Amino acid sequence: MADAAIFDIDGTLVDTNYHHVLAWHRAFQANGITVPLWKVHRAVGMGGDMLVAHVAGDEVEDSCGDDVRAAWESSFDDLIGEVKPFDGAAELLSAVADRGFKVGLASSGKSKHVEQFLQLVGDTRAVDAVITSDDVDRSKPEPDVVQTAVDRVGGRSGVLVGDSIWDCDAGRRAGTPTIALKTGGFAEAELRDAGAVDVFDSLVALTAGLEATGLSAPD
Repeated sequence: MADAAIFDIDGTLVDTNYHHVLAWHRAFQANGITVPLWKVHRAVGMGGDMLVAHVAGDEVEDSCGDDVRAAWESSFDDLIGEVKPFDGAAELLSAVADRGFKVGLASSGKSKHVEQFLQLVGDTRAVDAVITSDDVDRSKPEPDVVQTAVDRVGGRSGVLVGDSIWDCDAGRRAGTPTIALKTGGFAEAELRDAGAVDVFDSLVALTAGLEATGLSAPD
């Protein structure tokens, strides 16, 4: 009975994932912790409340988790001016809304960053609600942001569009099928293994293929 289309933002509508990798890597380094870049990338899509322990262990989280997150925020603020939207972001949001879906955005990012990303996307008149990590107690891969977005737009149930295995995990926990994009740097096989029902190369490709997905029309 899906009548809500819920979109992740980072790595899905705007090209941020590798900026996040650098920002987290620098944040760990600033606190005397060295973690390989590939390991950081594998965790991108998680909220910062989850990522530190996942990447560096509970001991690091307990000793300096808040310091790492503060350093990440400062480092990402320095990089955010380099972020660009993916081609077709605004057009996809409009196309889904035109098909009768209520449109929500569900991000594990901070509100101040999301506001800048939406300016990059441009025309967001199709969006009915925006949920960030500031609106929930737990970020992805917990289902809170997805469930809250569906509720906030007034939907019965949703379809999630995301780019990471953590989006797929959050969708599964929320009972929401996930359409995945390869724009976040995760391979099709691992996105499907994480629960994605469809995988597309880009937003433009998804818009062209909407008819064959769960976003063809609300049930």
